[in-house]
Amino acid sequence: MKKSVRMLYIVLGLLFMAIGAVGVVLPVLPTTPFLLLASFFFSKGSERFNRWFMGTKLYKNHLAEFVQNRAMTLKTKLGLVATASSALLLSALLVDIIYFRIFVVLAMMFLYYYFAFRIKTVKPGAREVQLANDSV
Repeated sequence: MKKSVRMLYIVLGLLFMAIGAVGVVLPVLPTTPFLLLASFFFSKGSERFNRWFMGTKLYKNHLAEFVQNRAMTLKTKLGLVATASSALLLSALLVDIIYFRIFVVLAMMFLYYYFAFRIKTVKPGAREVQLANDSV
């Protein structure tokens, strides 16, 4: 892969990591999707950056559980669904094309299905309890 493309991936990874970090502080900005994007771009850009990112407290606290177990807390799921739904509804209201609005409705149906049935819901702190049980 060209060096310039790898650098672009690393820069995008840093950008999305920064946005995700801001999302930790601002409750209106979701953290998980931006950290997922950062993880994707770091994995494409550099093995070294990817290892570094996976070692950060930001990754461990907000993304590691989802990556390992395909599970999220109810609060995280609701926050992601609410943010995605808001963006989809806003775009459907702004675009006056019936086929686009049908697409948005189908996308929202898939979103709700995926988060309800494909991603497990765990209680906050469930990872710590599981780790303590595993060590006994």
